[in-house]
Order: sequence, then structure tokens, then C-alpha cells
Amino acid sequence: MIVAVTGIILILFVIGHLLGNLQIFLGPEWINGYAQHLRDLGPLLWIIRGALLVVVILHIYFTIQLVIENRRARPDHYKRKDFVKATLASRSMAISGLIVLAFIIFHLLHFSFRTTDPRFAQLAHDPLGHDDVYSMMVLGFSNPLVSGFYILALFLLALHLSHGASSFFQSLGLNDQKLAPRLASAGRIFAWLLFFGYSSIPAAVLIGWVKLRTHS
Repeated sequence: MIVAVTGIILILFVIGHLLGNLQIFLGPEWINGYAQHLRDLGPLLWIIRGALLVVVILHIYFTIQLVIENRRARPDHYKRKDFVKATLASRSMAISGLIVLAFIIFHLLHFSFRTTDPRFAQLAHDPLGHDDVYSMMVLGFSNPLVSGFYILALFLLALHLSHGASSFFQSLGLNDQKLAPRLASAGRIFAWLLFFGYSSIPAAVLIGWVKLRTHS
């Protein structure tokens, strides 16, 4: 239940975060204005960040506990494994989740604390006086290694969500035999839509669709 509820909260955050980041395609004014609106929340923003951190910790901790309990329930390994319903996504939930955690830490160091790229400290404000988040994102994703790591991590996140987005219905007792296949398909579609949405940003920077703009 805890894994399911915290998973729902994190999914809602991932959706909101994507909608905010996609504003980069609308231009610097949009993405920089969005970032400024978040900063204008002041202490409330830090309360939200703290709550999200607690949710992430709880989700990871109880997911690991579930894996341990499942292994303890059958200490003897199968002589032969033939997976009938278990998909790659469901079998790799713990591993993909931990790798995504490592990605989150790097993402925070990269864009929130700005400690991984010295060029970010040299960025001026945009013409409206907002932090130039647009240029920071373009500079950050112009590095193929950084963009490649992001896309790989997003692939693992999509793999994680392709199972988790539908499995929480079962965990909460809201599933049945008729709904199960539909929810599984909807979960996969949802996860890969998120993947393409997030990956479109570094991809657009790498191919030059989104580029630095000079301030007049």
C-alpha cells in the first residue's frame, strides 16, 4: 500500500515536471517564467521538495523490503525459470528504481545545485530579470554524454513506470481480471509517452532544434 500510494504521488510529480519542462519549446520567456514562478513560492517550494524527498525515501525503502520479503518467501532458487506473466519491467523494478535514484541525484546536482557545469555560473539573467534556465538547459544538454545519460535514465524510468503505473491498482485492490490487461496496456503507453516527452528535450538540443538565443 505504501509503495502504491507513494508511487502515485511520484507519478503526478513526474507529469507536472514534464509539463513545466516542455515549455522550453515555447521559448526562453516561457521556461524562465515557469522557473521564476516556482522560486516565487519561497518557503512553500522547500516544503514541497522536502515532502517529495520523504516520499522518494519511503518508496525506495519499502520497495526494497518487498524484494527482500519475496526472496525470503522462497529461499531455494528455481532449477528452471519460465516466466509466464512477469515482464522484464516487473522483474527489474528494484534495479531500475535504484538507477533512477542515481539519476535523480545527478539531475539535482546538474540543474538545481548547478555544481557539475561551470558554465552555468556565468549565465546572466534574461531580459525580464529571470534566471536564464533556458540557456542552462541548452548548454547542459549540448553535451552528448550528458544527454545520452539522461535518455538512458529516462528509458529505465519508463521501464519502471510501465509496470508500476498499472500495478498500483492491484496493490490498492482496484483491479480485476477484465481491467488487468487494459490497465497494463495503459500503463505501458503512459510510461513511454513520458519517455518520449522527456527525451524530446535533450534530443531537440542535440539536433539543433532548440539552441541558444542572444539577448537584444
